Amino acid sequence: MAICVDRLFISVYPFSCVISITLLLCCHIIPLCSGSTVLNTTFSNSYHEYCREGFRCINRRMLRQCGEQNPYLQMNLSTQGPLLDDQFVTVTINGMLKPTHDDWVALMSPANAKISDCPLIDVLYLETGDVASHPLLCHYPVKSQFMKNDPSYLPCNKSRCEKKTGDVCTVKTCSGSLSFHIVNIRTDIEFVLFRGGYDNPCILNTSQPLKFSNPNMPLHAHISSTESTGTSMKVTWISGSNGDQYLQYASGKTSKSTVTTFTQADMCGGTLISSPATDFGWHDPGYIHTAIMTGLLPSQKYVYRYGSDNVGWSDPVQFSTPPAAGASHIKFLAFGDMGKAPLDASDEHYIQPGSLGVIKAMTEEEDVESVFHIGDISYATGFLVEWDFFLHMITALASRVSYMTAIGNHERDFPGSKSIYETTDSGGECGVPYERYFPMPTKTEGKPWYSVSQGPVHFTVISTEHDWTVGSEQYEWIIQDLAFVDRKQTPWLVFTGHRPMYSSIKEGLIRNNVDPKFVAAIEPLLPKYQVDLVLWGHVHNYERTCAVFQNTCKSLPEEDVNGVDTYHTRNYSAPVHVVIGMAGFSLDEFESNPSNWSLVRFSEFGYSRVNATMDELLFEFVNSGTRQVRDTFKIMKQSSSVGTDADLTDRSASQRLAMHTTMHIFFMFIVMQCF
Repeated sequence: MAICVDRLFISVYPFSCVISITLLLCCHIIPLCSGSTVLNTTFSNSYHEYCREGFRCINRRMLRQCGEQNPYLQMNLSTQGPLLDDQFVTVTINGMLKPTHDDWVALMSPANAKISDCPLIDVLYLETGDVASHPLLCHYPVKSQFMKNDPSYLPCNKSRCEKKTGDVCTVKTCSGSLSFHIVNIRTDIEFVLFRGGYDNPCILNTSQPLKFSNPNMPLHAHISSTESTGTSMKVTWISGSNGDQYLQYASGKTSKSTVTTFTQADMCGGTLISSPATDFGWHDPGYIHTAIMTGLLPSQKYVYRYGSDNVGWSDPVQFSTPPAAGASHIKFLAFGDMGKAPLDASDEHYIQPGSLGVIKAMTEEEDVESVFHIGDISYATGFLVEWDFFLHMITALASRVSYMTAIGNHERDFPGSKSIYETTDSGGECGVPYERYFPMPTKTEGKPWYSVSQGPVHFTVISTEHDWTVGSEQYEWIIQDLAFVDRKQTPWLVFTGHRPMYSSIKEGLIRNNVDPKFVAAIEPLLPKYQVDLVLWGHVHNYERTCAVFQNTCKSLPEEDVNGVDTYHTRNYSAPVHVVIGMAGFSLDEFESNPSNWSLVRFSEFGYSRVNATMDELLFEFVNSGTRQVRDTFKIMKQSSSVGTDADLTDRSASQRLAMHTTMHIFFMFIVMQCF
């Protein structure tokens, strides 16, 4: 018997990290590992119904029970439920006769998911750019761990005698324990013990399903600015219920939420080009609630809570409104490419190792008034349950300060989705979950570019993943936005987007970090409208340029008396570009001979901290591990204390005139007193 392949479709897309492969099978599905049961036309009707669409059934095998019999084997959990919204569960395996290095435990949800084996599913991991080893199951495990993570498991340091002959133990079993961090993902869960590693699994044991105490609980609030006055804020949260919920704030005000969600039908990916989002990575997102707080004052602290009497209320959250446009100061944090990492030792899809340290450091920052996360937000990339873990991770920060975002390739790009880059980087999400979870002040959904002014800074936030070509809708919007900034009210103009115009890491055949067409179209607008600072992500390190245009340094910073690089705008020539994609994803190394426009480079995890007044913008790159400031620079406006020699001469003359006038008035006063 053999696999009958009707068609092999291989598609390589420009800038793509992967090769997408779709196989259409015309006869039996034969297991690719020994010992598995051959599946043919005797499949159950329910299985045929489940995988009747293209890629869904090309490589599915009903997962076999392991052949060995073990009457002593037990799986014990530290709780029988119901589960809390945030807790650790210890899974203990007792009665194991022969521990092996390929024994592992998976957390599955929902508990009634079909546990079947998909030996070719690895391609759907690869299409998102994730090259780590993962379980090849047809339903994505929320997380998994090998039993050898418990160092006592393989050497059987925790043993029990199950059977004796006289005083001699003739049957000894071993045990081991694993700890799993769980957040409320609304659907019930179960733990499954496998043998055979990730590539050739069989089932040894399964736990009883565990339910969450309140699957409808309102969770993971994050707030964002709706406009530039600082008088209204948007709050977004997740719940398992679409029933009426409310936002209570400012000691007595109430706002009813609007509700949205998304379904598998909203995801991208079909028969020929499948995706995790339309296949084994799908997880029900619940319902996304959004409510608006109005009548606030800028730069003030308030308290809110969200929910209802029916589903429960959140704890009170204290937050700060951002400063209004034209205010004299703002402190904001900016970064890109953060993602998330587990709080336990689990394997998960697309772990970003620096994310936990960065979010912890930023949460502990004082007096932060706003946050800008410029693309590659959660790296869920079609594995929808990852959004819940990401939202849980950022809640301590994002629930109390304005958390503004830009879309990146791992939120948007997929072939045939009208993204400007035809890659599979979003895993089939096509921007839908991102725009529902993070509703920014855009014109409409599907056009995720916007601007907002806070304090003395105007932020222009673009989408590098949507059409930016000359004459496109976004291009015309960029011109309109930059042209009408009131530089007296907001003297600083900060331009942000995901993919950079400048980067000193090596370009590859597959991954291209700088698109010359994007640079050619958009870069001329930056000096034309005197953009001061440009912030990018996508490249996973920190890099600062001179004031650069068309790969040429137009001006270099000067060191002030404290040794801080200082850029002066009195003779403006070009903006300073900074790549800040160092917030979580595995770091990129720099090439050995960077261009002369590259002034400072660090391949370290961290974030940027910016303090801006009307006269000065102070930028710092903070290493999240040590909390040390690794790079500092300033940009000074003409009205600052640093000016030209003529300015200093004029200022000295004015000071002498003022002193002369003061002395004259004082002398006349003394003379009058004598009479």
